[in-house]
Formats: sequence, structure tokens, C-alpha cells
Amino acid sequence: MDRIGNYLAPDHRQCDDYFSAAEEAAQQGEWTAATAQFNQFLIAMQHHFVKEETVLFPAFEQSTRNAGGPTEVMRMEHTQMRELFQDLQQAIASRDANAYAGAAETLLILMQQHNLKEEQMLYRMCDQMLAQESGDLIERMNAIPQ
Repeated sequence: MDRIGNYLAPDHRQCDDYFSAAEEAAQQGEWTAATAQFNQFLIAMQHHFVKEETVLFPAFEQSTRNAGGPTEVMRMEHTQMRELFQDLQQAIASRDANAYAGAAETLLILMQQHNLKEEQMLYRMCDQMLAQESGDLIERMNAIPQ
């Protein structure tokens, strides 16, 4: 049986790698590389969010009969992260290393906390509550184009 956590957690690592590379390039003033790495990060993050928001969260909410709770918190944090993505894009466009560093630090903390909550709580709950349909859910998430 497929596990949702095993499917989604590697997305976090991939996004972290892109984010780290973008931050390193921005710190070194390598704005072309920072832009490229940030764009990879942004594509990967948005793809991950879509998987969760369009497939996983609705299935979890239907199973629990609760649209609030953990999925509501995750959606709120996704919104906060999307706002920081815009701040980072603006910092890159203006080649402002200080602005990039500040927004990146805030985003890093938010992402670390968010990923921990997903991996240690939400994904485990999904693996338990959605065990019978996990293969189908993973198939549907995997079919979402990047």
C-alpha cells in the first residue's frame, strides 16, 4: 500500500534544495543564477501546493467531515508563503540582497515549521484515514502537470 507521506515529503527536500541554491546565489550577487534557482523553487512549491490543495486536502476533509482544522492551517500557511514568494521575486528583480535575505529568512522559518507539521502530523493522519484510497490519491496528484 502506498503512503501519502512517502510520496509528498520528498517534494519538501527538493524545494529546500532549490531554495538554498537561490539564497546562496543571491548572497553572492549572482542574480541570473538566483533567478533561475528561485524560478525552479517557485515551480516546485506551487506544484506541491496544488497537489495538496486540489487532491489531498479535499479527500482528508471529506474523510473527517471537517473543512477546518489542520488543512485550514496548511492553506493559511500556503497563502503566507505565496506572499513571501512575491517579496522574494521583487528583491531579485531589484537585485536587493538585503531584502532577499530578510524575506528568505522569514520564509525558511515558515517552511521548516510547515513541513514539520505536515510530515509529523497531517501526512500521518492522511496515511491512517485515507489508507484505502492512498494509491488513487497519489495517482491523481502525480497526474497534475508541473
